[in-house]
Amino acid sequence: MGTQTDKVRFDVRGKIFETTATTLASAPRNSVFGAMFDDEWNLQDNKEEYFMDRNPDFFPVLLDLLGTGELNIPPNLSEKLLFKEAHYYGLLEHVRTAKFSEFNCNRLRLASSFKGQSSGNCTAISASPSGGCAVAHSRIVRLYDWTLEEHLPINFNYQIVNNIGWIDSENIVISACKRPEREDSGLALFNSFTAGALCFNSDGKIAASCIGTGIYGTGVWDQVTGKQTDFFPELVWSPLRYPDRIQWLNGRKCLLAANFYLPKGNDSCISLLDLRNKSKVWSWYDDKKASLRQGPVYDAIAMEDNNSICVVNQYDDLGFLDLRSTVEPRYPRLKLHEGQLFSCINDRVSMFCGPDWFSTSSIGRICGGGAIRDFSIGGDRLFALHSEENIFDMWETPLPPNWVV
Repeated sequence: MGTQTDKVRFDVRGKIFETTATTLASAPRNSVFGAMFDDEWNLQDNKEEYFMDRNPDFFPVLLDLLGTGELNIPPNLSEKLLFKEAHYYGLLEHVRTAKFSEFNCNRLRLASSFKGQSSGNCTAISASPSGGCAVAHSRIVRLYDWTLEEHLPINFNYQIVNNIGWIDSENIVISACKRPEREDSGLALFNSFTAGALCFNSDGKIAASCIGTGIYGTGVWDQVTGKQTDFFPELVWSPLRYPDRIQWLNGRKCLLAANFYLPKGNDSCISLLDLRNKSKVWSWYDDKKASLRQGPVYDAIAMEDNNSICVVNQYDDLGFLDLRSTVEPRYPRLKLHEGQLFSCINDRVSMFCGPDWFSTSSIGRICGGGAIRDFSIGGDRLFALHSEENIFDMWETPLPPNWVV
């Protein structure tokens, strides 16, 4: 590889910059600068000068980032425009690393709040793997990239969006129905079914809870071809019916399916389904039992490493943690991320970890925003969607003081 004396010269729209091959070699292989080197990280040619038809104001900031690992943005430069330049050069991950620590639920801080432009209440939020997010507003899904710049929205016209989820940073799956008051309405994306809850597994499959003409159950689709590969049917009178939550258990090759809003009122049903032989390998049916203070279950999540399923009810009771509150919770949600459990009650998100799942911290607005309707974690960020119309927050982990990458 080149040494510190191997100078490289750039002409960026008339402005001349000099650096070294060693500095450039700290860029990723798939970056613009990485393409200048061979497999042994030696410059592929001996050009006297490389021309870049890009904004010259941001170029020295990125060179300094490669050389020092520090991100120093002059106050006269736009941070969003710098992110766009970094994306062009293939240095966005360098910027992220220099700007934020890895996701740490105990050190999150509120970075920004956003109010969308769509009318109607928000119904769901999903964080992308790259740190952007998608927000569902009734019939519209609004898309935000890592810089939180809004892209063209997806308008479903007469179709109500039920759920959203990301396959990767560029591809999103949306489940919807044309007329929510009719259970036999369908959406072409899921053949003749109205789709609700979504989940994705490590083998490239999408599962969705479905309603068709006289049919209830859970279907499976291939992420690449979009073709349906399997279906687990449920009869109309079944306690499972149309699952409100589904989750792949990759280690056990089965699917968790849970229904929290059965016609009887307080009843809930949670099952593990083996799609290979269309059988239920485990099932729990709450028929007004007193185990959870006779309150309906509002959410459930499989803790595969601990061989357990965590549930939360309307009284803020967790299956293995007691989080009783004098205030009736709204929109409780459960999520797992990197071995940590997250529980959303009212206007706060609490974090639990360790073998006994003890509470470590919680986050929430000081005022305003209302109860949290949904939250999602991705790309080193936590997004919280509030019940007040079109408001969502972004939480990030700041770098420690005097941190140098």
